[in-house]
Amino acid sequence: MTPGDLEHVLAQVGPPGEDNRAGIERTLHRVSAIRNRKGRVVGITLRVGRAVFGTIDMVKDLIGTGRNLLLLGRPGVGKTTKLREVARVLADDLHKRVMVVDTSNEIGGDGDIPHPGIGGARRMQVSRPDRQHDVMIEAVENHMPEAIIVDEIGTSAEAAAARTIAERGVQLVATAHGNTLENLVLNPTLSDLVGGVHTVTLSDEEARRRNTQKTISERKAPPTFDMVVEMVGRDEVLVHLDTAEAVDRLLAGREVGGERRRLDGGVVRAEPVPQSVAPLPPPRSKAAPAAPAAYNGPTRIYAHAVSRDLLDRVLRELKVDARVVGRLESADLILTLRARANDPKMRRVIERTGARVEEVKRNSSAELRRVLRSAFMLVEGMDEDEVREAVAEAEHAIQRVLSEGVSVPLAPRPPRLRKLQHRLVSRYHLETVSRGSEPVRHLTIYPLGAEVEAALHESEAEGNAWVPSEA
Repeated sequence: MTPGDLEHVLAQVGPPGEDNRAGIERTLHRVSAIRNRKGRVVGITLRVGRAVFGTIDMVKDLIGTGRNLLLLGRPGVGKTTKLREVARVLADDLHKRVMVVDTSNEIGGDGDIPHPGIGGARRMQVSRPDRQHDVMIEAVENHMPEAIIVDEIGTSAEAAAARTIAERGVQLVATAHGNTLENLVLNPTLSDLVGGVHTVTLSDEEARRRNTQKTISERKAPPTFDMVVEMVGRDEVLVHLDTAEAVDRLLAGREVGGERRRLDGGVVRAEPVPQSVAPLPPPRSKAAPAAPAAYNGPTRIYAHAVSRDLLDRVLRELKVDARVVGRLESADLILTLRARANDPKMRRVIERTGARVEEVKRNSSAELRRVLRSAFMLVEGMDEDEVREAVAEAEHAIQRVLSEGVSVPLAPRPPRLRKLQHRLVSRYHLETVSRGSEPVRHLTIYPLGAEVEAALHESEAEGNAWVPSEA
């Protein structure tokens, strides 16, 4: 290619706009410019655009419901082609007043007269990409549409405009940057499209009832889009018919589920995607362990959003039998920042591997040392044999409570060892109560539930002084 070749091409289509795109009037072809640091065009990308009829057969039943629909998928998978066909079907087949907000003239083509691929839908052009949200609102306020088509929602202003449109009762069909629903939920700019995410702190009782940690992530509001379609390929999609339910499952660490649809020889075949029905285990323990079991080799620790160098240094100071691993799937113990404890990918791995999770409030050696002392049952100033004996006794009692469902009293121990035993018991969702006075004060372990309340009432009737354990 020579500069003369580039100038010849650009002379046929006109100078590129602020988005470095130009088109050929009444067509869907696109010419994109590549500029050097001085702003001179040194390369071009020519893309042939086609209006392909029948591309939305897999989701055509969703279009006529009047509900808001969001299309997700990687670049080049055909989102804009499907969006163009949606506009035509809504306007010509369903006889709705349809307005297309066409930022780069990609849906309706270049020129003032839109390409016939959008049928009877009207098209509003956008002078600059950063004005798309203004034109979206203008379309609703000025032109009385029943449906609005928008390509590539990518900013918080456009997400806010989409919510405004949805609240005014206008059907909205759009595409967004993101490959899957999980990508969208983790995107702070666009997560509002599916309801947004915020952190909630539960009471002790509610966290125990839900069998989860106290700080969790929940959906903040109803989603802007009622349905989400993940475009796996040109002939395969994953449909989430209830966005709110899908996001709630994702934040709870369960499989998102959905309905997988394929186009096979012109016939649409649909099959449900399996979803787990039980919530993930809480990050601080394994789900329903059969019995405490020691790992024969060194404990494998994975640092999730925690400084690995800092963790290595603390492990050397504590001299525990552990090593840091580089893969989440290989870990027996996962150390994570509290703010990142609800990462969906991490929680799905935990469900498969049963790894234990310990949360740290901040990336500091003191905080890591505190958490690791608790994780490895380290007690300063106590004889190692006494510590091992107290841990072994608690493990044996835990096994009995889990298998037989009975309460088991432990031998009297000093306060530090009772606290150690309590930490061990708490990992298995059991109750502990301290009874008696020093030096014969001891723990009793109960199954989770009404047994503790009954024991407390019985103790009060007998005149004994029972208090919750020190930990």
